[in-house]
Amino acid sequence: MTTTPYIARNGDVRLAADDLGGAGGEPLLLLMGLGVSRFYWPDGLVAALIDAGFHVASFDGRDSGGSTHFDDTPFGNPLTALFRRRPPAYTAEDMADDAVAVLDALGWRHAHFFGISQGGLVAQRTALRHPERVRTVTSFAAVPSDIRGAAVLRYVRLPFLARLARMRQPVGRDGDVAAGLALLRAVASPGYPFDEHDARLRVERELDAGLPSSVRDSGAQARQTSATWHGPRLRELRVPTLVLHGEQDPLIRPAAGRRIAASVPDARYVELRGTGHDLPQEIWPTVVHEIRTRVT
Repeated sequence: MTTTPYIARNGDVRLAADDLGGAGGEPLLLLMGLGVSRFYWPDGLVAALIDAGFHVASFDGRDSGGSTHFDDTPFGNPLTALFRRRPPAYTAEDMADDAVAVLDALGWRHAHFFGISQGGLVAQRTALRHPERVRTVTSFAAVPSDIRGAAVLRYVRLPFLARLARMRQPVGRDGDVAAGLALLRAVASPGYPFDEHDARLRVERELDAGLPSSVRDSGAQARQTSATWHGPRLRELRVPTLVLHGEQDPLIRPAAGRRIAASVPDARYVELRGTGHDLPQEIWPTVVHEIRTRVT
């Protein structure tokens, strides 16, 4: 896939972004999950979104991929970060402002937002903080944007999170590839075959770009999860909202998606059968159709 790279800036924070194609279509910004870089979006899904009439771009949030990292603020791991009282490295408002900085760099006055997991959380919060810049929100496999700290644990499957934390792979490129594949297998959809070829392509694409393995950076993930939200409640969101959640998500309970949809006026909720915490090829037509329908 041919991409056009951009660099956006939010103050001193540098944000790596890609224009993925579809110029002339409706602007759609993709927001990836916790700590994971923009290279993890499946090419086939991006192509399907472009074919559906979208001009698609993606970016790395702060502390992920090619964007600014805050490595001088160590935070341990994402779970313990929820309980610590130390000041966060940045706020959730900063992360929402990053998304708007990307729109500015792309020359987009506003855009549709599609976020997975942590990206869905940021999409919700950007729409609450900057409603004039967000046309619609699609939140996939995410928790509600207005829960704080340890309250998120009511939606998280802790045994699965603990299993992820125990995964170990050797140092070096082979270990980095193995770590990425292990994560993608762990979150994969039980109802569909695991596409190892596509998974490897996405993992290696990140490494080929000269970036460290994002799935190994637990400190960055911890800093992202500890970013506190001080903004409006979900019930104040007035942007058209689509909530997607996998019926068999091994990480985030579907109750999280149902809570988002119940909180946002006129939101649509779609629970995807056989789907985990990922976007298998088999559900792409449904995802694209639902986004396209919500837009129109």
